[in-house]
Amino acid sequence: MSFTAEVKDELSRLMPENSLACKAELSALVRVQGRLSANYRLEITTETAPVARAAVKLIHDIYKLKTEITTRRSVLHKTYNYLITVPAQIGLEEAVRDLGIISKSGLELGVDPRLVRRTDSAAAYLRGAFLGGGFISNPTGDFHFELTCGHEALANGLVALLSRSNIPARSLKRRGSWVVYSKGAEPILDFLALVGAHKSMLAMENVRVTKSLRNDVNRRLNAEMANQAKAIDAAMEQVRNIRLLVEQQGIESLPPALQELARLRLAHPDASLKELGEFAKPPLSKSAVYHRVRRIEAIAREYVGQEP
Repeated sequence: MSFTAEVKDELSRLMPENSLACKAELSALVRVQGRLSANYRLEITTETAPVARAAVKLIHDIYKLKTEITTRRSVLHKTYNYLITVPAQIGLEEAVRDLGIISKSGLELGVDPRLVRRTDSAAAYLRGAFLGGGFISNPTGDFHFELTCGHEALANGLVALLSRSNIPARSLKRRGSWVVYSKGAEPILDFLALVGAHKSMLAMENVRVTKSLRNDVNRRLNAEMANQAKAIDAAMEQVRNIRLLVEQQGIESLPPALQELARLRLAHPDASLKELGEFAKPPLSKSAVYHRVRRIEAIAREYVGQEP
């Protein structure tokens, strides 16, 4: 089961606490996945069985309307989808008006402000929109969230609702539909908390913490490997300088303190400056070893005629 399906399964089991929130959730679900015919026949399509059950329960509980549900199997994708039909009947026209789907002027395309005037009903509206056309990518990958709808006015309304809860989102048109989207973990976690998907929110937070820890470890390892590579390159350069001086002038040409360090470096080409200092007798500090290394480098540069 995808993460989106898990979230929808969790949300479909929640029942709004009051009638306004119930209407807001159903209204958004119908606006995203519903189709109203001229003779007031309402159809709602979903690919998720829990969402189909939630839609039927809301329709029955709020308006006591008769519904029919048909299960269909896609031959191409080998998946099931569910068609909820609310046939023409007494009370259906009043219901779609009450849900803000139509008004005296005709079909309404935006969010009915009457349904989202309260914080809980606004959250319920967003929950319904997600049940109808929501998507959240698997948290183990990139963090991406979408709400798909059919009209720009509805997309703008959803962006405004998210903004009311300080969740940044944008909208764009994609292949004939409008998409409200947000990227990053924080906005998605805030959305899940807002609509009541607390189990999914905790699951995503656990994944995010794990990813963060893994990324921190990788960064530290990369930094350590880079430092080791630099140290090895520096040690090899020191060995080359010492061998050059030894071959051309002899090690005795160096001052006694530098002779000791030169012998230690040739004997321990992979050792760090700190380790070289520990091999010395008496032991030397890292800064003392570094100072002597710089003196050997300066002598080597002078020997090959380079400016220090």
